[in-house]
Amino acid sequence: MPNPKDIPGQPLAEPHHMVDPWRLSAQGLRAHFARAPDWEPETRQEPLLKPGTTPRDAAVLMALVPRQEMMLVLTQRPAGMATHAGQVALPGGKVDATDASAVAAALREANEEIGLMPKHAEVLGALPTYLTGTGFRVTPVVALVSPQARWRPHPREVDEVFEVPMSHLMNPRHHYRHAVLPSGVPRAWWSIPYQDGAMERFIWGATAGMLRNLYRYLLA
Repeated sequence: MPNPKDIPGQPLAEPHHMVDPWRLSAQGLRAHFARAPDWEPETRQEPLLKPGTTPRDAAVLMALVPRQEMMLVLTQRPAGMATHAGQVALPGGKVDATDASAVAAALREANEEIGLMPKHAEVLGALPTYLTGTGFRVTPVVALVSPQARWRPHPREVDEVFEVPMSHLMNPRHHYRHAVLPSGVPRAWWSIPYQDGAMERFIWGATAGMLRNLYRYLLA
């Protein structure tokens, strides 16, 4: 497959409905998750790259940090990793047999990957599972994280930990749709590019798809 950055994305033609800024505050997020609105995720699964793959359970943490504005914690994967090399990702990984739940798995993985201590995370809830093209059935767990938390990236799994304003991620003007036919197999994905100083953080694929679902949830 070509480099996803090299495949032009199409901006959305639909009206740009904005998430209420209050809903991106700690109080607003708590109230919205407590209300449990009726909604449908935009994407539940991607076409499997290897048809017939048995899905494996995984979990990621959408760690939201209330600073001057609400920020989302993301990671940059090392370029030498066997899978997802160099990609932007949410902290997370496979659900182990010893994990009591997807929430427990997301918190464990976040502790292992970025050093987030569970005591600094207030879990608000989880979004519906998202089946990735690589065969992972991912539960996105949403949590408010104390600004006192300090990141300690695992050197083999994380090159860098960085934060992106939710006002950028939840703005549909920054959402792009891409499509390509690698080896005759159709594939489409979302991207949410973010200019972080001199560096472009290219958020795409399952991570962007799950963030699109979070956007839809916060609109409900």
